[in-house]
Amino acid sequence: MNTNKKTFLSFVIPCLNESMCLQGVLDDCHEGGKLAQMSYEVIVADNGSSDGSQEIALANGAKLINVDEKGYGAALKAGLEAAEGDFIIMGDADGTYNFKDAPLFLDQLFVGADLVMGNRFKGFIQPGAMPILHRWFGNPILSGIGSLFFGIPIGDFHCGLRAFKSESIKLLGLKSNGMEFASEMVIKASLRDLKLVEVPTSLSLDHPERTPHLRTWRDGWRHLKFMLSFSPKYSFLFFAFLLFCFSGLSLLSFAFNFTRASGPNTLVISLFLLFSGLFVFSDYLTTRTIFAETYGKPSLFASWLQKYPFRGEQGVDTIYQVSGFAFLVGLAIFISSISAFINESPSTKIENIIIYLGCFSWSVALTCYLTAAKISTIRSIRN
Repeated sequence: MNTNKKTFLSFVIPCLNESMCLQGVLDDCHEGGKLAQMSYEVIVADNGSSDGSQEIALANGAKLINVDEKGYGAALKAGLEAAEGDFIIMGDADGTYNFKDAPLFLDQLFVGADLVMGNRFKGFIQPGAMPILHRWFGNPILSGIGSLFFGIPIGDFHCGLRAFKSESIKLLGLKSNGMEFASEMVIKASLRDLKLVEVPTSLSLDHPERTPHLRTWRDGWRHLKFMLSFSPKYSFLFFAFLLFCFSGLSLLSFAFNFTRASGPNTLVISLFLLFSGLFVFSDYLTTRTIFAETYGKPSLFASWLQKYPFRGEQGVDTIYQVSGFAFLVGLAIFISSISAFINESPSTKIENIIIYLGCFSWSVALTCYLTAAKISTIRSIRN
């Protein structure tokens, strides 16, 4: 065992009414600390238990932290703040995770990993320990979305047993109070280019009389919502791209009579999709320009945005100028097409397309204006 007086390892356990399981969890933590052959501490971050969990924690050598703010993430944040270890292992207090695997996780930290995730699918899942909906749908889908959105090579995105370097994780500024805290940690670690690795771990059945804290649909949505909020490329840019594509297809259908859906209504739909896509794209530009540092390393397109179109006050002024130019172009188109408005005969297809182009120009003008105005306002408030 390491004889250095400094605490090297901290076990952090969030707890809410876990008296049925907590004793065994604490025993496993002590055993895991001994197997790791280093000095350690066990922290129980209690979230307002009323079943005697606090007494069990104190009686078994744990440091008890009482956390008034409710939520899984709130309890973990308080526990991490109180932890003194260079390395931290976190896991649930329901008895489903094996803290005696501590050496397996710590080995990866010693060779350079910043965050070590357990992977229950590569290890062992006791029959009945994970609901079918979670095992075959929820976890694989959310883990797949995490891999798609952020390029995170993690197969079990929401495993609750994980180890990390304290100094690395505390720099992430984790803020979530609910179950989405687990996603926030992985996503922010990836965006900050921390080294993430996986190790196989096991999942056991919890106590048969215990009431689970996890709510499938509510917590699944919270995880998905957090992923979308940290991926403007997919929540804004990809959505805008789809709207632009459908708008363009509708315009082509109208212009060349590709299908029966080529009447004036098709042109209206195309214009509506264009408006919608431009406004969504405006939100992407605003988000990526103002909050760039939040999303970690920017993409090539985001880097170009910051370097050229939206560089400081001069860049925003340029966007205002583009807005003014687009407005004048649209105005010129409408003036040149005034006869189409006052002529009693039906407009020709060409006249309709020209008017469409005028609407397009004004749409661009409005989008540029709103984007520049939002960026200017937010920058003024932040400064």
